[in-house]
Amino acid sequence: MRKLMLMAALAAPMAQAQSLEVASHSMLRLPNKSASVHLEQLRVADSATLLLPASLAELKIDHLELGRDARIAIAPSDTPLRIEARAATLAEGSEFSAPGAPGSYERPARSGRSLDLRFVEVEAERLAIDVRGGAGAPGYVGLDGANGQAGGCTWGQASRGANGDDGGNGHDGAPGGRIRLSVPQGFPQERIAVRLDGGAPGKAGAAGKAGKGGASKGCLVYRTDAGANGRPGQAGQPGLAGAEGELILQRL
Repeated sequence: MRKLMLMAALAAPMAQAQSLEVASHSMLRLPNKSASVHLEQLRVADSATLLLPASLAELKIDHLELGRDARIAIAPSDTPLRIEARAATLAEGSEFSAPGAPGSYERPARSGRSLDLRFVEVEAERLAIDVRGGAGAPGYVGLDGANGQAGGCTWGQASRGANGDDGGNGHDGAPGGRIRLSVPQGFPQERIAVRLDGGAPGKAGAAGKAGKGGASKGCLVYRTDAGANGRPGQAGQPGLAGAEGELILQRL
């Protein structure tokens, strides 16, 4: 009931700040009713995940607490997301995760989401952020050539096997996201761990196999010549890796 009340409160326009807690080992999705949300307190307990929708453009938090291995997972979007926390406590293994989506045969890979993160006060042994690009989809596998028709034992001619189709080219990986990170002057840079890698390239599509030439079957004394085999197709080319993202570090 308490969770339902919290969800109902967050579904309304955020005229007033709210508090939100995600229980340990659970997952909660922030409603996408507003592009801007202000929370007085946000606590994501150990091994819990808070999902932020693609429609969210700004999240302001007065006090943020991430437990051990807790995550704030951010949906891919072409619109940057700004998160500002006046005071943040980040436990070991916690992470802000905003990687891009992998590509498919119907759509290209998506880049890691660009983030503008501002921590006025932060207490953490490690500030981890992941904005890697999505991996490219593999190329289509070439179709195998059909086998030739069999010939007769004393008449008729066996047909040639069909050629295999070429494999398709792999699709390109998406670029990593762009991070603008603002932390207090005294926060050690070696405690900042960001993943900006571009998405992996899509693998080349395999070549189709050659069809076998037709051959006579069941003949005891005579048989017609077998047909020639077809040619195998050629494998496609792998895609390109996505470009690395960018980190802009600013001191408050």
